[in-house]
Amino acid sequence: MQGKLNVTYQLICENDVQKEISILEILKNEKIVKLLKSEYAKGLRNLDISTHDSSANIILQSQKELYEFETDKKDFADLIELAEEDAKARKLFKKGCQEIALVDFITLD
Repeated sequence: MQGKLNVTYQLICENDVQKEISILEILKNEKIVKLLKSEYAKGLRNLDISTHDSSANIILQSQKELYEFETDKKDFADLIELAEEDAKARKLFKKGCQEIALVDFITLD
C-alpha cells in the first residue's frame, strides 16, 4: 500500500460529559421558563411556552481539542498505538486523561 493517512484523534478524560436532554424536559424546569420569558417576552404577561417538535434534543458534551498526525497507509492496523505515541510525544496525557479516541482518518495520495 502506497500513500499516507492523515489521522485525527482526541483525548478522553474521566470527567468528560455527554448528556442528551429533551426540549420537553427543559421546558418543565420553571427557572428555564422564567428565564426565556424574561429574555424574549419582557413585560408581557400570561404567556405559555410550548414546542412543535417534542422529539428535539439538546446535547451537552465536553468540548474537545482535535489532534492530527500523518502516517503511512501500511501502518493502518497500528493507528491507535501510533495516536497514543503521538499524544505521549506531545505530552498531552495528564492525570484523568490517559486515553485517546480516533475521530477520523483520511487517505492521502
